[in-house]
Amino acid sequence: MARIAKKKKSDGLYQAILTLKTEEEVFNFFQDLCTVTELRAMEQRFEVAALLKKGMIYNEILERTGASSATISRVNRSLSYGCGGYQVYFDRQEAAEGEE
Repeated sequence: MARIAKKKKSDGLYQAILTLKTEEEVFNFFQDLCTVTELRAMEQRFEVAALLKKGMIYNEILERTGASSATISRVNRSLSYGCGGYQVYFDRQEAAEGEE
């Protein structure tokens, strides 16, 4: 929460996301909430995070995703020093794959 220091965060958005149950509901919600550019940027950052987690190097990620080196670096900082949001997903995904 430290990142949203200047303005108190509003829990409404996060609570709304928690009510969504299917991938289609989530997709439709974000389609309504975000511009196409915003969605593509988030999708790209998520893909970059997944590739960094797999150990891929910057040049390969840049070539594969088209992300700038600044974006890749920013995502890498989030993975290393962020709030752990990406890691929660990666841990749960790994656990789910282990159950299959």
